[in-house]
Order: sequence, then structure tokens, then C-alpha cells
Amino acid sequence: MEFKNINIKERMNYYNVTGLSVTLIENGQIHNILNYGFLEAGSSNRISRNSIFNACSISKYLTGMLVMKLTEQGLLDLDEDVNSKLISWKVPENELTINKSVTLRNLLSHQSGIIDPEDSFAELNSMLDMPSMVELLNGKTSYCKYPIEVKYEPVSEFHYSDAGFCIIQLLIEDITEKPFSQVMKEQIFEPLQMGNSTLGTSILEMKREEFSCGHNKNGEIVEAKYPFYPYPASSGLWTTSLDLAQVVLELLNALRGKSKIGISESRAKEIITPQGGKSWTGLGVFLEGSEKELEISSLGWGVGFQCMMVVSPNSEKGAVIMTNTELGVHQMEGIIGEIYHSIYS
Repeated sequence: MEFKNINIKERMNYYNVTGLSVTLIENGQIHNILNYGFLEAGSSNRISRNSIFNACSISKYLTGMLVMKLTEQGLLDLDEDVNSKLISWKVPENELTINKSVTLRNLLSHQSGIIDPEDSFAELNSMLDMPSMVELLNGKTSYCKYPIEVKYEPVSEFHYSDAGFCIIQLLIEDITEKPFSQVMKEQIFEPLQMGNSTLGTSILEMKREEFSCGHNKNGEIVEAKYPFYPYPASSGLWTTSLDLAQVVLELLNALRGKSKIGISESRAKEIITPQGGKSWTGLGVFLEGSEKELEISSLGWGVGFQCMMVVSPNSEKGAVIMTNTELGVHQMEGIIGEIYHSIYS
């Protein structure tokens, strides 16, 4: 599997993309790792297989995998009212939760009844203190100025929600009595040997040699240079295309009953099963196509970065595409979409 009918360097120049890393998956294995451009505009530091990008909302895919592992351990239940195990904060009950409660299943599939407040969940403001998850959910921070509550009956509608994954993060922290980033490291990063992956504020203490800077659609370095989001379960992942591909392979392995981290075949199938009658949403991932031609994807789009992971379980073919440039258009309308079509044509 290679790029077809596309000149990557010419397309990078056309879109003002500074750096690009692509890991290709074929027959359920890493097939190739392709790197182009630079970590920072104007520098001579080239993108390599160890270059770290902001994966933004692809964090939700890893959170989904972590949830499934914790359900295997009996710590979580997909269909239990999350309030039964939440300790430090509770989903406010109202007339909409009388008949249907908020569960991990509907949080993971963006059908919990929660809608993100307008202008919420921006990147970290370095002039402000790091918010706690309880403060954020209570609407006490500039990142989310209104309390999170159920706005429609669970499972009746789909609304993409960062707040829902903040609730998942808090639930995992409450049941494990550990920071979410530590749980992710112990349960996902270390078993899958993802040595170039990290969550949240730990990037502030890490060496920057392998971190790529964010760039805008004109190829200019964004103001924060290394923007990150103070809600790891939703948007906190920094990783390489190769590390992220390991989690894609783990899903394929689990679907074959050969998980390295203890996710059963039945749990893996739940991840890629349409939820709540919505054909396009699984558990922490999005779905497209019929069962035989099913394609699983997750997109990341934030300040200075855009990326995509995609895999077809039946052909065991996929790709992780990461850029350190925000194009201002949907992934499929820019260089990521061109690479996708080149691979899958």
C-alpha cells in the first residue's frame, strides 16, 4: 500500500503544511512510516518517526479503548448510571433523566443528552490556572462557563460532546483514585509500548526536541506554539503516527481475539457496532459503510494541528495521518483527504 497519483511535497507546499507523518497499515501490520517536512517552520529539524503531534480529539478513541479495558476488569459497566460510581461530582438529575440515565455507552457515542455550551473547550490559556475537572463541569472556568447538565433525553439525539468525555475522565479518576493520565499510561501506553505518547500538562515538563509546533493555514507558527487542552480524555493526546497506529492495531488484534491489553473479542465488536440506532457512531469511534465494507475513523482538529486515523477491519488496512498545520477546512477537503483517497483508490 503506497501513495498513488499524488506528489506529497507539492501538495504540502500547496496547502502550506509544515510537517506530515503517515503510518500505513496493511494486513493488520505496520506496512510503512513516511515522514515529510519540519517540526517548526523556518527550522532544520525534520519530521521523523519519533516526531510528536497533537492528536486533539483522537484522544476520545484512546479513552474508549481504556473504558473497554476497565469494563473487562469489572471496574466499569457500559450500561450503568454513571452517577452510581461518580464521587466528586454527579450528573445533575432532572425530568429528562427520570426514564433514561446517563451511561458510559451513551457518553462514548455522544448520545448522553449533554450538549457542550457555546464557545467552550478551547485550548489552555497559559495566563490562567489549570482547572480541575469538577470546576469545569460546574461551569466555574473560562473553558466552560455554564454547568454541564442533560439537555435532552439520553439516546434520543446525537450531539458531539467534549463535556461527555470530561465526565468519563472524572469517573475513571474517581474509581481508580489516580490521575487520568497515569491510568492511561499504565493501562494503554506502557502495554502497547507507546513511549512517545503523553497526555495533558506533562508536555510542559518534557523535552521539546521531538514535539512539533502548531501552524495555521498560512504556515505560520501559532501563538501558543504547543497548544494543549486541559481535559486529557477529550483532547489531551500528544503522540506519533507510529504510536497511534499501535492502538489501531490493538483494535484489530482484539477483533481477532488476540488483544495485548485484555480487551475481549466481544468488547471489541461493541466498539465498532452502531449505537443508539445511529449508523455512524460506535464507542469512541465513527463508522461508515456496510458491515462488510465497514470503515472506522477518528478525527483530530485543534489549534495548529489536524490528523486522522482510519482502518477497515475486514481488509485490516488503514492509516494514521498527522500534520502540524490547521488548514481551516475539514480533513477530507485538504491534504489529509487527498492522502486518504490516494491510499484507498
